[in-house]
Amino acid sequence: MLVPFTAADVARLKETLDSAIADGATPGGVIVYGTADGTPEYLSAGVVAPECGDEAPNRHTAYDIASLTKVVATWPLIGRAMNDGLLDLDEPIRDFLPAMNGEMPSAEATVRQLLTHTSGLRASTRLDHYRGTELPLHELMCREPLDDAPGTHRYINRGYILLGLALAHINDQPLDELAATLWEDLGMPEVTYGPLGRSRRVAPTEQRIPGAPRIWGAAHDDNAALLGGVAGHAGVFATPRSLAQYAQRLLTACSDERDDDLGEWMRASLVPQAAIEPGLDRGLSWILAAGGRVAYHHGFTGTSLYLAPDTSRYLAICTNAVYHGNARTRIAPLRALALKTISAA
Repeated sequence: MLVPFTAADVARLKETLDSAIADGATPGGVIVYGTADGTPEYLSAGVVAPECGDEAPNRHTAYDIASLTKVVATWPLIGRAMNDGLLDLDEPIRDFLPAMNGEMPSAEATVRQLLTHTSGLRASTRLDHYRGTELPLHELMCREPLDDAPGTHRYINRGYILLGLALAHINDQPLDELAATLWEDLGMPEVTYGPLGRSRRVAPTEQRIPGAPRIWGAAHDDNAALLGGVAGHAGVFATPRSLAQYAQRLLTACSDERDDDLGEWMRASLVPQAAIEPGLDRGLSWILAAGGRVAYHHGFTGTSLYLAPDTSRYLAICTNAVYHGNARTRIAPLRALALKTISAA
């Protein structure tokens, strides 16, 4: 059943985006929405950033999508590796990494547990603590003890860092090259790992140190930055137009009755794997809401992507709200409205 967005939906979204900008939550932003077989529609407001003058963000503005990397790069690459017989959801991650010796508590987590944030791995991830060591990164991470019993849901970035390392190993190809091939196959030319050159078409993020240059075209996430901007949990840049293309491709694949690998992977990912809180479950990577009818994910910088396969609708939020600090609280009303809107039908 295809359910288009109503004029009232659009008016509320635009009003809430305008309010977020007026309240100083973000310099500007773009909301893109539509249905699987329709033309994407865009709502734009504010500016890319004060450094860019009066340049308004548009469908081609590149945003650091932060943790949306998990569902735009790592998750589809995991599905592709499974289809190619290179990976198994219920086998330990150690089987897909270079050989290691000794006790490796974190290496016993399965791919499924890493995807669903139920591995029990240490939540705090500080790759800078590994500086000066001779062991490879995957081994250093796998030597770490667990924080929780496996099966406990806790959002953990390091699991996706390990998944990114595993993808590179089993494919014998760097993660950014694997992702570039994937995005080319999906028709998404405006998605890329950074760094990007500073320009008006790239939204800058945070100024970490007063007087120092603002982060602009480089990964905002510290651990992704230490990995050269290429990681399984963060580091990807995308435009509103490219997120719309991705959403349409996923929705089309999900509804296709033919034996489509991407559609099969999407449908499998909509099965709840762990409870997050009342009304929310974790699927494979995605957060599931509205009784499993909506899948979504957020990015720390101020981005979000929502899919509603039953109604063939999608919505994406692209902002650089982290420009002013923690984006999570600043754009919470916009995200809440987006989820309510996409779930309504």
